[in-house]
Amino acid sequence: MTFTFTVLIYMGEMWKGGPDTVGTLHKLTIKAEPGSVVTCRSAVTIWCEGTMNAEICVLHKEESQKTWGTQTPEMPENKAKFSIPSVTQEHGGQYHCYCYSSAGWSERSDTLEIVVTGIYYKKPHLTALPSPVISPGGNITLKCISWVGYDKLILTKEDQKFLSSMNSQYIHSIRQYQAYFFIASMTQDHIGTFQCYGYYNDTPQLWSVPSDHLKIYISGLSKKPSLLTHQGHILDPGKSLTLQCCSDINYDRFLLYKVGEDNLTEHGNQQTKTGFSLSNFTLDSVSSSTGGQYRCYGAYNLSSEWSASSDPLDILIAGQLPFSPSLSMKPNSTVHSGDNVTLLCQSTNKVDTFILSKEGAAQQPQQLKSKFQVWDFQAEFSMSAVTTALSGTYRCYGSWDSSLYLLTQASDPVELTVSGEVTLHDYKTLHSTAPHLENQDHTLENLIRMGMAVMILIVIGILIFEGWWSQRQDKKSTSHRVPEHGK
Repeated sequence: MTFTFTVLIYMGEMWKGGPDTVGTLHKLTIKAEPGSVVTCRSAVTIWCEGTMNAEICVLHKEESQKTWGTQTPEMPENKAKFSIPSVTQEHGGQYHCYCYSSAGWSERSDTLEIVVTGIYYKKPHLTALPSPVISPGGNITLKCISWVGYDKLILTKEDQKFLSSMNSQYIHSIRQYQAYFFIASMTQDHIGTFQCYGYYNDTPQLWSVPSDHLKIYISGLSKKPSLLTHQGHILDPGKSLTLQCCSDINYDRFLLYKVGEDNLTEHGNQQTKTGFSLSNFTLDSVSSSTGGQYRCYGAYNLSSEWSASSDPLDILIAGQLPFSPSLSMKPNSTVHSGDNVTLLCQSTNKVDTFILSKEGAAQQPQQLKSKFQVWDFQAEFSMSAVTTALSGTYRCYGSWDSSLYLLTQASDPVELTVSGEVTLHDYKTLHSTAPHLENQDHTLENLIRMGMAVMILIVIGILIFEGWWSQRQDKKSTSHRVPEHGK
């Protein structure tokens, strides 16, 4: 009883005289679990640790005239536990702790700042420029955007090793507040999940609700996978779409990224009998928001580094502009192998880019900028030395620069028919567009030469045979006439 009374008297004198009256024994350690950034209404525990044989520990909040708690340390760790079961905005602030033992008062701990989030309900938005997937050593800018006028915007990382605060700037043209956080020379330490918050200068420990999570990835130099679509590159709204990322390397995971967005989708792999690893990403029913450019990456389970990016894959959504261009062919839609053909796309409505699509083609559609010609917008898609492989049904579409992946309705289909046998010229044309056929034209030339030689030999053989047969017949005739001369 005497000890408790003495401590309370001493504590009263300590708060009256301020922290400088505290002793200079071993400095304490103060920390918060699960962390010092705490969501409103959640629990937090503050630990005070360090002084041997401490009899009582005191938790003090700056700018407060009273102690926030006293605890007897738990032995043998010499740790005092201060629990706050439901954090509110009054708990936000800076804390110190002290402990008393027979040797006197300890030196005060370092400052622990408790931040309470979720006080303001307007959450900001966090995005990565140019992309949330960056190569090692590259630079990235994280942009925090707010629709309310917070004085500062702050960027945090899940492990709280990265914390940066910036003054928000109001951008009149978009009526938003924003701040840019630049990270140079990306390393493994920068990989992780980021969020940003807003707060006001007069209450720096009271933050808004956080932005959505933004995960940052580093892509490496391992072999890039391939990204495919089996439904075609131009889709009508309401259709289903599955994008397939595959590789001949046995990646354990695949990542699908839509350029310009921050949400990335990660899937485990499927192993095929042929040794390929792949993953199918099935998107929701196709809509205008599905249109865009996609890439995918592969990774091993034990690695935090992703492969090089696949080649980009464009997904275009038809019927988003309420008109359709027309498509015609010059000189006509039926030509001979080796001829030249021009497909003409035209529109009386403004079109920035024309897209030419061949039904069933695996390649991405051709695109050309439109030109205004007297009465309409048009583009000419030229095909020289056509082959039978180019036969098929064609359609054209238009788009605007403001929405590159949203197309007009389709033109009426036009059928291109390339007639005639496959000639040497056809094989040379295929050779120019398909490197794996590079030896076929030489083989065909040799076959033609051999065929011509065989034909010549056959003709010579026939002539020799006819000569021999004629001589034989003459000899027979002569032998039958001999007896007549003997009469």
